[in-house]
Amino acid sequence: MIKFSCEKVFLQNAIAVTSRAVAQKSSIPALEGLLIHADQQLTISGYNMQTGIRTNVFANVVEGGDIVLNARLFGDIIRRMPDDMITFTADEKMMVHVSCGDADFDILGLSAADYPDLPEVEDEYAVSMQQKVLRSMIEEVAFAVSTNESRPVHTGALFEIADMSLSMVAVDGFRLAFRREKLEKLEKLEGGAFSFVCPGSALSEVKSICGDTEDLVTVTLGKRHILFEIGDTQLICRRLEGEFLDYKNAIPRKNPIQIVAETKALIESIDRVSVVISDKLKSPVRCLFDHDKVMLSAKTGNGEAKDVCRVSGDGDKLEIGFNNRYLMEALRYAPADKVKIELNTGVSPAIIVPVEGEENFLYMVLPVRLKSAE
Repeated sequence: MIKFSCEKVFLQNAIAVTSRAVAQKSSIPALEGLLIHADQQLTISGYNMQTGIRTNVFANVVEGGDIVLNARLFGDIIRRMPDDMITFTADEKMMVHVSCGDADFDILGLSAADYPDLPEVEDEYAVSMQQKVLRSMIEEVAFAVSTNESRPVHTGALFEIADMSLSMVAVDGFRLAFRREKLEKLEKLEGGAFSFVCPGSALSEVKSICGDTEDLVTVTLGKRHILFEIGDTQLICRRLEGEFLDYKNAIPRKNPIQIVAETKALIESIDRVSVVISDKLKSPVRCLFDHDKVMLSAKTGNGEAKDVCRVSGDGDKLEIGFNNRYLMEALRYAPADKVKIELNTGVSPAIIVPVEGEENFLYMVLPVRLKSAE
């Protein structure tokens, strides 16, 4: 027997957060459900064998117990309820009665015995930081996480905690995003320096759970899993194993050409010449770096587009081609109004860093070979 009552808004938020970790289709029906666990308080969990999300809900628990409910059905029911107190009861036969105001639903639950346990995470290493800091770091790095399963370790982002700073790196074979944040706002660091690779899919969930707040998130590293504790919510995911790119040696920094550009102006120029590029008609954006300007052009079966963007510095007439999306994303996620672009040759990577402040982020974009005849 389970019996509790809870405000709709709390229950709906908890279902929305935990449903993100529910398996869409599974050979184990329980994995398509949410585990409802009631004792002193109410805990709801979703788990797809890769990532688990568990959250505590403020509720008045009359009788404790466990049951699994189909996540989509339960979520749809609660969402359509009036904004009031919801009463929930489940009997020994797994019949669940949910009521609120004049609305009543009876649905069949599943035994919690079929629900796999979320992994336990031993806390050897842990670090805490503000939620908004972690959220912005994920946003500025996660877009460069690889989707190519042939190198599974690169389908995640590398976290390195050392020297009172957190570095996050993502790489997909065409570009690299790096972000570092000092941890002076560090509440605790246990176990010294550590590093791990977190799956990209779990990172996007962490980002969505983190608020734009100075409240803390604690990241705990276990032997095989990582635990993110964000307020009343815990996210547990598997660590990715394997050798991550040695990024420190992969980034060339002795580049003879240095150009300073207004981030917004350069994005607009790339955007203009990208009009003729489509999924069917691909073409690199050709960039000719001259004195105090860069001439951009693209040519496909759709037509030809040209634009000029004012910059400062001399590009020495270097011509280099880029994938328009990779270059644009690097600039769009750059948290700086002005960026410095470091170049060497037409086949060397371009490095993008902020002009002002510390180098707390860096992007590297590989060029696309240009056909000289064009």
